[in-house]
Amino acid sequence: MLSPTLQAAMNDQITNEMFASNQYLAMSAYFEDLSLPGFAQWMRMQAEEEREHAMKFYDFIHDRAGQVRLQAIDPPLVEFVSPLDVFEKALEHEQRVSGQINTIYALAVRENDFASQAFLNWFVTEQVEEEKNSQQLVDTLRMVGDRGDALVMLDRELGARRAAQQMEPA
Repeated sequence: MLSPTLQAAMNDQITNEMFASNQYLAMSAYFEDLSLPGFAQWMRMQAEEEREHAMKFYDFIHDRAGQVRLQAIDPPLVEFVSPLDVFEKALEHEQRVSGQINTIYALAVRENDFASQAFLNWFVTEQVEEEKNSQQLVDTLRMVGDRGDALVMLDRELGARRAAQQMEPA
C-alpha cells in the first residue's frame, strides 16, 4: 500500500506527465505549421510516450491499492521562435522531469518503499535517455543553424523514427 505522501506525489506526476504529453503535442503542431512533418512526427511520438508514462503511474497507484486523483493540467507553451528554441525548451522540460522523478524516488527511499523504488528505477533510466536525445538534437540544430538544406535532411531523419518496442513492465 502506498503512503499518502507517496500517493500524492505520484498523482502529481501523472499531471506532470500529461502536461508533458500536451507540451510535445503543441510542439508537434508548431512543426506542422512550419511544414516540417518529420519534426512533427517525432514530437507526436514523444507526446504519446509521455501519456504512456502517465498511465504507468496510474496503473502502479492502483496496483498498490492507492487512489488516482486526476488534476487540472496547465496549458502548454505554443509560441516558439525556431526549431532550436523548441528543442531547447524540450531539453529544459526533460531536465525538470528528471528532478521530479528524483524527488519521488527520494521520498520512496525515505519511506523504505522498495516496490516504489523498483518501479521508479525505470523512470530514472528513461530520463537519462530523454535528456540525451534532447541534448543531441539541440547540439545538431546549433550546428545546422539557418541552413535550410540541413534542416530538411534532419526533418527526414526525424520522420524515420518508429514507435519504440513495447515498454518493459515496471
